[in-house]
Amino acid sequence: MSKEAKPEEAKWYVVHTYSGHENKVKVNIEKIVENRGMQDVILEVKVPTEEKIEYKDGKKKVKETKLFPGYALVKMHMTDESWYLVRNTRGVTSFVGPSSKPIPLTDEEIMSMGVERPKVEVNVKVGETVKVTSGPFETFMGTIEHINVEKQTVRVLISMFGRDTPVELEFDQIEKI
Repeated sequence: MSKEAKPEEAKWYVVHTYSGHENKVKVNIEKIVENRGMQDVILEVKVPTEEKIEYKDGKKKVKETKLFPGYALVKMHMTDESWYLVRNTRGVTSFVGPSSKPIPLTDEEIMSMGVERPKVEVNVKVGETVKVTSGPFETFMGTIEHINVEKQTVRVLISMFGRDTPVELEFDQIEKI
């Protein structure tokens, strides 16, 4: 596939890495992409993690652990050049797929892994009143103070105990009144 025959949409691919090298692979791919100006071909590299709370010596510690040790996820347009670039990055052993033929993740896999979340559209503006529809502040009313489209969150001032308290909520947790 030549550079001109790019598929319509970039897809997520799974890359197998040396154990413990997931973050190094992420940094290495990002550097190569930046150096070669390939940001429109290789869009994003992720090493999915989750926070775990551990109690050690009576103290609470939040520890970040990798969800898939030995793997990194790459959102890219699959071309000969992009395949070669990722495949030959230090720390990468192969793409996941039969005989190293990369197979993209399905939308269902992406959602269940929490790699990407569906974009939620909200038709609200700063200063408007909204109702919280889910979470610990469900049924509360508040005024939108800030909207972060990139993170899909809003900061809402909710009146609690006679004071306005800023609360960060996701787009799908509010509805316009």
